[in-house]
Parts: sequence; structure tokens; C-alpha cells
Amino acid sequence: MIDRLAGSLGIPLPWLDRAGRLSWLKLAVFAGCVAPALYLAAAYRLDALGAKPITALIHATGEWAVRFLLFSLAISPLRRIADWPKVIGVRRMLGITVMAYAVAHLTLYAVDQNLILTKVVSEIALRLYLTIGFVALIGLIALGLTSTDAALRNLGPNWHRLHRLVYTIAVLALAHDFLQSKIDVTDPVFSAGLFLLLMGWRVMRRFKWPERPWSLLLLAILAGLATAGLEAAWYGLASGVPASLVLAANLDFSGPIRPAWWVLAIGLLLPAVALVRGPRARTAPGQPAGGRASAPARRPAAREPVPEPLSPRA
Repeated sequence: MIDRLAGSLGIPLPWLDRAGRLSWLKLAVFAGCVAPALYLAAAYRLDALGAKPITALIHATGEWAVRFLLFSLAISPLRRIADWPKVIGVRRMLGITVMAYAVAHLTLYAVDQNLILTKVVSEIALRLYLTIGFVALIGLIALGLTSTDAALRNLGPNWHRLHRLVYTIAVLALAHDFLQSKIDVTDPVFSAGLFLLLMGWRVMRRFKWPERPWSLLLLAILAGLATAGLEAAWYGLASGVPASLVLAANLDFSGPIRPAWWVLAIGLLLPAVALVRGPRARTAPGQPAGGRASAPARRPAAREPVPEPLSPRA
């Protein structure tokens, strides 16, 4: 009944495919997108967010915006390595979710400032981490507003140039996360490590390096090492803690597991999936398992959807 009512009103439902049929994949992803918001709303209603609930909501919505941004950037690797073309259909939903949590993040900050907009504007202008975050938000809104099929037709080639800004936006969002975290940057380091892993895969694609299990294993190891180095560099520059001590903490398993190990563990899923998938994961882009490229093998690369999370081709 809801589907028919929405269809009569011209409202697209996120759990339907382009043919208007129920997509269980889209339904599951939609549930995952709204679950954090429902949880946070319930926690606020039950007064379970501590002494400063609005502050807790500000941090939580910002963290989920970054997480969903990374999820959206993970769609292309998942599609390629797992040979799962249908997953591309949820990319736009994830991108819109990123924008929604980011807008909620700023809105809650304004609420925390008693909705005094002049104060909000001055804080954004004077505090570097707020300026960076606001620029990232403007970028997300621009991508969200142009994530429709009509925008793709109207903008033409400029649409692709605009939506490639998602990588710059991700860097700005991570920088905002680092700067606002101040002392404990465990979560930002983990997010940055995943971003390095995802961008490393894109570098492989850019230079047409073969996506074999051994190369994906090397990528996972390099991403883990880069994460450890990033954490050591940040603490060394921000708080003066010797980098050697931070690096040594990665070998001390008596306390919490460091972000580098989590990035490595997630990165190891890539060669594991490639092994399960079989020979197609072990060839260079556009090449069959036998070696030389053929016309049919090049066709998917030519029609590859753009890498941005707000792609209207979802």
C-alpha cells in the first residue's frame, strides 16, 4: 500500500529498484542508514547520552557522517573485487545519508549555540576545524542536490568533475575529525587508515595494476603501516609524544588494539574475497584470465559508473 501511494505521488522509495520492485539489498542498506539516527533519538529521549546530550549528539552525527562516507567509497572496491554489480545500486543512498548526518551535525551545533546564528557564523569563521568542516558540508550539499538523473543530464561532463570532489571532501572531513578530537584521535586515525586503504585500491585501478590476492595483501599491509605512521606523526606533532613510543604501542597487546591492526584486518578481507572469487580477481583491468585483452573484456571498464558516492546511476 505504501509503495502504491508513494508511486501515485511521484515519491521514490529507497528500497525499490528502478523497475519499482522491492530490492532486499536496498531495504537492508536503508535500515542500516536510519538505524543510528533512531538509536540516537531513542537515547536522547531516554536521557542516556550523559550530562551533555546535545554535545554527544553532535559528535555522534559527525562520526556517522564520516563512516557512511567511507562506506560509500567502499562500494566500487566491493563491486570489483567481489564481482557484485548490484551493490552499485545503493551508492546514491549512502551518499545522501552522508549529507543528512552532516546537516544534522551542523544543526545540532547551532542548537548547542542556542540558535544564535551570528555566534554560529563567527565560530565557523574563527575556528579552523569548524571552517574545514563547514566547507566539507557545503560540498556534500552540492553533491546531494546534483545527485539526480536530471542534474546529470543538465550538467553533462561537468557533473563528473563536480562529483569527483568527493575525495577532497573526504580529506576535509577527516581533517575536521582530527582537529576536533584534540587528544584522543583513535577513531580519526582508524577512519583515515580506511580512507588510505580505499584510495590505495583506486591507485591500483588508475595504473591498471592487477588485482591479484598477493597485490591486495600488499595493499592491506601498506595501509596498516601507513595508519601506524599517521598515528605516530599526529601525536608527535600535536602533543610532543615521541613517535617511537606510539609505534611501540602497536606491539603492546595488553591494552586496546591500535587502529593500524584494525585497518590491516579489514584490508585482509580484500585478498580473501579475491581468492574466493577466483581467477577474474587476478587479472589486470580490461584483461581476461588468459592474458591478452579482448574487446568484450574492455567493455565493463568503458561503462564503469563514476566512483562518487552520490552517483545518480545508482
